[in-house]
Amino acid sequence: MHEEQNMRSQIKEKKNNSGTETNRTLRYLVSFLVIMGLLVVLFFWNIGVGSVEMSFFDFLGVLTKHQPDSTLYQIVWKIRLPRIIAAVLLGGALSVSGFLLQSFFQNPIAGPYVLGISSGAKLVVALTMIFLLEKGIMVSSLGMVVAAFAGSLLAMGFVLLISFRVSNMSLLVVCGILIGYICSAITDFCVTFADDSNLHNWSMGSFSGMSWEHIRIMVIIVGITVVITFGLAKPISAYQMGESYARNMGVNVKVLRIALILLSSLLSACVTAFAGPISFVGIAVPHLIKLATHTAKPIILIPGCFLGGAVITLFCDGIARTVFAPTEISISSVTAVFGAPVVIYVMINRKRG
Repeated sequence: MHEEQNMRSQIKEKKNNSGTETNRTLRYLVSFLVIMGLLVVLFFWNIGVGSVEMSFFDFLGVLTKHQPDSTLYQIVWKIRLPRIIAAVLLGGALSVSGFLLQSFFQNPIAGPYVLGISSGAKLVVALTMIFLLEKGIMVSSLGMVVAAFAGSLLAMGFVLLISFRVSNMSLLVVCGILIGYICSAITDFCVTFADDSNLHNWSMGSFSGMSWEHIRIMVIIVGITVVITFGLAKPISAYQMGESYARNMGVNVKVLRIALILLSSLLSACVTAFAGPISFVGIAVPHLIKLATHTAKPIILIPGCFLGGAVITLFCDGIARTVFAPTEISISSVTAVFGAPVVIYVMINRKRG
């Protein structure tokens, strides 16, 4: 009789576990479908809006009819499509970078913009461009990424040095913000006396002026980096449970920490090199994806963050270039409006917890 009751309870427990797993899978599926649906809607919205309005059928006509001399063809292929793809790739990269930094520092408000990493990249790129342009040397796309990566690592190095001396994570974030302010102040001072108008637009944060050459570099760098990050999902998951747990699971914590630094810095550098500083996307999106999926599993959050970052950035870029058209406002101004409330919500909830 006792054995029969045990068997019944085990069967019931298995059914409950199976039902819970089914609900989780359904939630993940619905969340990803909604995000991808929003991405498709925003893609066509960004194609259609602007100084020249374009319908869905106009866009189809441009795709099906090869007319390089037509105005719509030039607008779609040389201006809007590269800009949209850049917003998708860089927005996704920034969000994944934010997720990696939050995992590394175990801090919910860590991000490339807050910790000063984006500002460090911005400073080195600006100095490199000003110096080489004065010599009459054009900076290649890859050259800008390398300069930005060096700046990202430099800023990250300062943050890590401070982290060894400071145990309070809130104080570390404040130090990161101050590093960001110092780098931004030096950059703004240098850019003020530069003659290049594109440098002024870039320093404020903008997706304007994107080309297919830029897209090719982005696809290679972001694609490879995100794939490697996804491959590290299991070690990151173990690391989130604590360093001791990760070591017991066979994870080389030292190598993983170096990988997290390099990957997050490279993603952040790629964004800054092409679009300048973009605020709050790296912090806010990982939390929005966690709220949508109700999970902290990296294997779900990494692709979720990439898609979510693409959606948020594409939406904000559409607003940035249309709300005061023909004048374009800084992308960071728009992302701050939508991203800052998320960060405030996270900080309040953390304080309550």
